[in-house]
Amino acid sequence: MKLSVITDEIADDLQTALQVAREFAIDAVELRTLWGVNIAQADDEIMRRAKALLREYGLGACSLATPVFKTDLFGATERGPMHAAQEADLAVQIPLLQRCLEIAAFFDAPLVRIFAFWRAGELTPERETQILRWLERALPHAERADIKLGLENEHSCQVGTGAELAQVLSKMNSPYLTGVWDPGNAFVLGEAAQAGYAAAQPYVGHIHIKDGMRQPDGSVRWVVVGQGEIGYAEHFQQIARSGYQGYLSLETHARVEGLSQAEVSRQCLQAMRRLIQATTGGN
Repeated sequence: MKLSVITDEIADDLQTALQVAREFAIDAVELRTLWGVNIAQADDEIMRRAKALLREYGLGACSLATPVFKTDLFGATERGPMHAAQEADLAVQIPLLQRCLEIAAFFDAPLVRIFAFWRAGELTPERETQILRWLERALPHAERADIKLGLENEHSCQVGTGAELAQVLSKMNSPYLTGVWDPGNAFVLGEAAQAGYAAAQPYVGHIHIKDGMRQPDGSVRWVVVGQGEIGYAEHFQQIARSGYQGYLSLETHARVEGLSQAEVSRQCLQAMRRLIQATTGGN
């Protein structure tokens, strides 16, 4: 297991984020928003600037955290965060995916994160069928680009838990489609990390890490990794036992009064490093 981080969770300025990443012997980062511009809307100048900084700091890109398929398919009334992206209509999702694959190729990123449309209730068989049809439309583009698509369980999307991720991915059979497991998103929907990962594990190729605490009103407050209710000491042991060798990519989310996001991210990365070393001896 290897540490990574979504850079804009450290700082909107990529150079600041890369400076922090280098402190933790990270070899590749995850790109989502660069200087206030979502990676899906990045122009050539932003891309060249970012690639030059990655080269300067000796870092690669392990994934693009794109907003592909963060749009309405099922009549949802609520939306999740877009991270500086503009929500695109359903009709332009495939061209958006094509553009994100081009950007991934520019950065030599092997994975493009995607979603399963805004959540409008339970994952019914009818909704599952529609999601599968869109994934089938997307896969030929990934195959031509030789870049994997990573479907993330996102609490604001129709695939929000590990069980739902497994339900969908078990119907697909392509080396160009994998799962992005996020125990924090599953926690929002009431799924325990170990149960969700047990279901999704056969399909997981990338993992996001954030920690949270349930509030009296049922909402979740994001906190420094290890200080919440996810149970990362046990969960990292479970992940290690499964043989997972990929990235654990920090998606900080926590806010601590008086601390910059860079410092909060440092605290999270320090905690992750301690927990991983205790579990695996640093491997």
